[in-house]
Amino acid sequence: MSPTTTPNSAPLLEVRDLVRHYPLPREKIFGPPPMVQALNGVSFDVQPGRSLGIVGESGSGKSTIARLVMALDTPTSGSIRLLGQELHRLPAPALRRARRDFQMVFQDPYGSLDPRQTVARIVAEPLEALDEGSRAEQRERAGESLATVGLRSTDLDKYPHEFSGGQRQRIAIARALITRPKLIVADEPVSALDVSVQAQVLNLMQDLQQQYGISYLLISHDLAVVNHLCDEVCVVLKGRIVERGEPRELFSNAQHAYTRALLDAVQQTPAGGVVHR
Repeated sequence: MSPTTTPNSAPLLEVRDLVRHYPLPREKIFGPPPMVQALNGVSFDVQPGRSLGIVGESGSGKSTIARLVMALDTPTSGSIRLLGQELHRLPAPALRRARRDFQMVFQDPYGSLDPRQTVARIVAEPLEALDEGSRAEQRERAGESLATVGLRSTDLDKYPHEFSGGQRQRIAIARALITRPKLIVADEPVSALDVSVQAQVLNLMQDLQQQYGISYLLISHDLAVVNHLCDEVCVVLKGRIVERGEPRELFSNAQHAYTRALLDAVQQTPAGGVVHR
């Protein structure tokens, strides 16, 4: 976990009363469409240099939170402020510039990398979107970003299929890092990897947080992953946060029945972590 921050420091990310409803096909021609209530009044903060885990089963709303924070979807109501800016009120050019400060790592490291592009183009993609630097400068920074995640600059001219799953996720992290963001949203970043590789990627993320002061918003169904990386966890059920707290305290003294049900799938290790049965 990350080092503690000043208690009175301003939040990096502020989410307030977030609501997202999706219309379904109409059941009657003249009737209103039925609605799926994906999120219903979700609020939380992420402090600078800290990590917050969002935990819940499939369909709980946690990935909707990730899309809304990344401004890839629009909330029905509520606000999302990053560094004091209301993201969903920014005009498109300002939002594009703001994306320097928040990047995303997706679940599938192969599906999120264009197989037709070289690693150099993939990692430099955020710089190209920001129109920052010449092609040569972008390539140089891509090589530096690769080195940061433990890969070599000689890998720049290779393609995603030439790497293992863990290496591909390192490439995805290098792409997210290249703008030196304040926040990385990681949606199930290790669930597609072998267990032995998961620990390597999580340790890398932890090291990068210590080095660069990055904050993580980690979306996961895996309590072991959250326990490893996060300073605080929010448990989401049917679009609402039903419980929150520090992982060790929450896992050892869960108050909500849903949290206890999630914990039924894991067992406590002597060191206080959680592992799959």
